[in-house]
Order: sequence, then C-alpha cells, then structure tokens
Amino acid sequence: MIEQLFPEVTCYALRYLDYSSLCQLSMTSSSMRKTANDDVLWRALYFQEFTEETNGGTPVNGWKAFFAVTKQVMTVNDKFFSILDSRSLPRMTSLWLNSDYVKCFNGSGELFTGFDAVMQRWDFCFDNWEIGFPTYVIESRTRILSSVAWVSTIALHHIGQFNITNVFELHNGRWLMVHHHSSIIPTNGVEN
Repeated sequence: MIEQLFPEVTCYALRYLDYSSLCQLSMTSSSMRKTANDDVLWRALYFQEFTEETNGGTPVNGWKAFFAVTKQVMTVNDKFFSILDSRSLPRMTSLWLNSDYVKCFNGSGELFTGFDAVMQRWDFCFDNWEIGFPTYVIESRTRILSSVAWVSTIALHHIGQFNITNVFELHNGRWLMVHHHSSIIPTNGVEN
C-alpha cells in the first residue's frame, strides 16, 4: 500500500498525478487525504506546471488553493485566445467585466476605455480580420493577488510575435477581463 511508504517517497510519487487525479486520490482514505493535501506536494506541483510569480512567499490559503486559482486564471486566459481565433463577439462580451473602467490597448495603438467602446473595438476587429487570430502561446506568466490577476504572454501569430498582458478581476466567483494590452515584438527593426 502506498500509505506504508515514507512520506517523502509518497509525496515524490504523487507529483506525477495531475490536479484532478490528486483531488480524487484525496477522497480514498483519511491517510491519503492528509498526504494528497500536503502543502509541500502542492508547492512542487505548482512549480512543475506554472512559472514562479509568487515572489518567494507562501500563499495565504496554501499551495493547493493557489494552484486551483492559478489554473482558473490560466483557463480564462486560454479562453481569450480561443475567442480571438473564433472571432465570436458574444463570447468576448461574456469574458469582460461590464464596467466603465475596463481598457483595451491593441495593435492599432489606440486606447479604448469602457465596456461599450471595448466591445465596439472587438466587433470592428472581428469584422475586418480576413481570418481569425490563431495564436500559439510560447510563454505565460501569471500573478495573482487576492481578487486581481494578470497574465503576461508571448504569443506567436503568422504576422509575428506579440507581447500580451491580460488583467482579470474576480467578481461573483468568475474571473473577468478588465484590461488587455497587446503589441507586436519588433524583430531587429524589421517589420514582418
């Protein structure tokens, strides 16, 4: 039985499980619950899956909760890229917080402030792109502070690489976008 192994060995072996498998394992017995909820294990899993953006501190609610929240934010950020590719204004509308202070600064160099202006901009972009905006995310870094999170991404598109920063706020249990900033990364002064 796995419960008979040294705790360090058990913890090491459990690092190979994914988030949902580890959560399911924690429901099998009281000893597995204790092992599967170990903060050292969740810290190791966090750093396996995500980059370090915690400034070396320990999350207030522990590493398991921090892992789950980071996963939620990354899922919402991935949804944003899926929406760009599909050019779906209804999906984009549901991703953003309906507020006057939301902002969007995309490749045009213009700043759009307020929900209506931001949605009008996305509508314009979706209508004028010949194809969707398929991107390949090269790197993402997430930073979460209580009810605010931001994701800095380097993404590849057929016209070049982009620096993209998305900021989300937690409202009624949902992470909603409040700020989007994207700019193309120059390649040795030559435009693609």
